[in-house]
Amino acid sequence: MTVSRVKKIMDISKVFVVTAERYKWLVREQLPDLPEKNIIIEPIGKSTAPCILLSTIYINQIYNNPTIAVLSSDASIDDSDAFCKSLQIAEKFIEKEEEKAIVTIGITPSRPETGYGYIKYPVNSKSILKKVYKVEKFVEKPNEEKAKQYIEAGNYLWNAGIFVFKANSMINEFKTRCKETYRILKDLPKIDNDKYMDNLKERYALCESISIDYAIMEKSDDVYVIPSTFGWDDVGTWRALLRYIKPDEEGNYKKGNVDTYDAKNNIIYTSNKKVVLLGAEDIFCINSDDVIIIGKKENLPEVHELRKKYDF
Repeated sequence: MTVSRVKKIMDISKVFVVTAERYKWLVREQLPDLPEKNIIIEPIGKSTAPCILLSTIYINQIYNNPTIAVLSSDASIDDSDAFCKSLQIAEKFIEKEEEKAIVTIGITPSRPETGYGYIKYPVNSKSILKKVYKVEKFVEKPNEEKAKQYIEAGNYLWNAGIFVFKANSMINEFKTRCKETYRILKDLPKIDNDKYMDNLKERYALCESISIDYAIMEKSDDVYVIPSTFGWDDVGTWRALLRYIKPDEEGNYKKGNVDTYDAKNNIIYTSNKKVVLLGAEDIFCINSDDVIIIGKKENLPEVHELRKKYDF
């Protein structure tokens, strides 16, 4: 779906997908028209900063200092035309107004969400080019009271993790603000070199696991935001996924081959084997390829941390 959106404004030859080695086959299956060289392998999960630098260096070897848009594949977007328009505004701003800029797409909040970070831009500030504003600061995930204050203030946006920038500008930001990661990755072999992957695996393991927000966005002096309302939702957590699954009459959210007996208010997901729930209440059961995770519903957010430990 993510690729389908951007194909409205660019050819698939200019789309790159970053993924783990074990999911490369899945990318090939879902995107048969994507050139194989456009699949960038991240050897190990190291959060978004090393991943973005790796991808920028990789793409920069193919296209000379292109404008790059970083898009997550776990986002739901209602109005793809409005989404593409925001990307085009960002591109125009960078190409015509401020080449060093990093432009992020901020989502006008529809509720006091505590699960997202926020972007603040100055009150009564004038837009530079069709709703492009200088960012005042990035704000961590707030409690509910704070989130309500942000809504009332009117100059806070959800941080959707969408970034647009010139390749050389982003590389220079890492050179200045995230020096160790830059030092580790800057001299990777050419991507067509037989030693590229082995060298990458060795180096990438040395990178700090850090988000692009902490490494670059909160430190840079050249970050801008475009407020947008194209119906964005982050489906990167289990709780978010529930917004897209209709519960049964007993309040059970079920995905996959699941049967329930005298069970209510549960969350059950299975990717392969059949799951049968008997007499259970207020628990979750996630059956991935290799691991089964069972716990109280209130502990569902902690599953994200378990993924790192058990690699599922």
